[in-house]
Amino acid sequence: MLSKQKKLQAVAAAHKLPWVGHTLAFVKNPLGFLEKIQSRYHHEKVVKLSLVGREFHLVLTPEDVKHVLQENNRNYHKSEAYSVLAIFLGNGLLTSEGDFWRRQRKLAQPAFYKQRLALMVEMMGSETKGLLDKWVSEKENIPIDITKDILNLTLGIVTKALFSADVKHRLEGISEALNDIMHYADDILKSFVRFPLSFPTPANRRFKRAVQKVEGIIYDIIDARRQELKRNPKVRYDDLLDMLIHTKDEETGETMTDKQLRDEVTTIFMAGHETTANALSWALYLLAQHSEVVAKMRQELNAVLGKNGTPTFENIRELKYLLQVVQEVMRLYPPAWIMGRKALKSDLLSGYPIQANSFVLISIYLLHRHPDYWERPNDFDPDHFLPEPTKSRPTYAYIPFGGGPRMCIGNNFAWMEMQIVIAVLIQKYDFVLDNTEKVEPDPLVTLRPKKNLKIYLKPIDA
Repeated sequence: MLSKQKKLQAVAAAHKLPWVGHTLAFVKNPLGFLEKIQSRYHHEKVVKLSLVGREFHLVLTPEDVKHVLQENNRNYHKSEAYSVLAIFLGNGLLTSEGDFWRRQRKLAQPAFYKQRLALMVEMMGSETKGLLDKWVSEKENIPIDITKDILNLTLGIVTKALFSADVKHRLEGISEALNDIMHYADDILKSFVRFPLSFPTPANRRFKRAVQKVEGIIYDIIDARRQELKRNPKVRYDDLLDMLIHTKDEETGETMTDKQLRDEVTTIFMAGHETTANALSWALYLLAQHSEVVAKMRQELNAVLGKNGTPTFENIRELKYLLQVVQEVMRLYPPAWIMGRKALKSDLLSGYPIQANSFVLISIYLLHRHPDYWERPNDFDPDHFLPEPTKSRPTYAYIPFGGGPRMCIGNNFAWMEMQIVIAVLIQKYDFVLDNTEKVEPDPLVTLRPKKNLKIYLKPIDA
């Protein structure tokens, strides 16, 4: 009988093509490929894959994921894939490493304390009601582009959270620029041939224009705030930019440079805009197919908030079923669906040797649909998050915001935003899918619908 190490090597060798390994199958259908690997080797804990000329160890169990992300996290830095994002995001929390990351995380953390988030609840509700006002003017019996509307909504929320004032008029075209950046990063990650950014390919030129647009807007806003502080050093704002500008390193007393501010603001901006919009689009897609879930949510909302009430920071915790719904959406369609790590030193995962400088792949999408940890793993069922089944599952079977010290710093912001948006919208409308086009996930850097979702609005009082 083969040893465990040889067996795993044989598994990988038996199903890869010469030269290209598993790359073509992965690029053609990333989610389908990973699901097939999980199904075929569900008794294994680590499976070796060959992708874009490199070997990756796909980790399939929550216990090993916990080891990589938490127990031995200092041995696992982010993989080279994040260097592509760093071209745009700079050295922000998502892409930085080591002591610099720890310093930046410590500096940025106060901006996301719960008392700070409490100040944003009313703003989130107000922005969502603004979308309802827009929908009142929409023509009946014509499907709306829900993806576009939700992107604009999350854009409004994140800009208000970051910059207080409504600066959307300065952000024209920024969603399109972010979309170009995401597609560029995805294409680079899946490509065997990578032209230097200095090479004037159409893709490189489009990417540079997109980065310059986003960067110019962010720097202009930071500069305007700096100039205002020079004129009036005592002026303060209840926003994240104010917190980031004024926070100081406890040991050195240093504050963030403009470059550090740009990197952190850009990272927060992208995450608070793109990923939350994707999750909310998937939420409305699922709710449009599950009227029984919507009915149960409305019962809870009426009981806690009264008719057409808006969640507050004090009562949002009472909306337990609403939270289960959001958790279930993030289980089935986690925006951050995959992540990579590079081992700095050799290690063992379930007895399987991981060599220094080798790559580890963690698919959050697979963990969230693993049949060993979820009943009916592909079904939308908020009861997956009732207290009893939640207690019985390994903690790292569900990690929509990652895990360990590098868990997403904005996770509480995102949970709160999604609950408020859904609560406000479903009190006014039922959502009916436009079935003329098939809805499929598009696993780019984030997991989004392949085509913009089209949904009919049905006022519930009609």
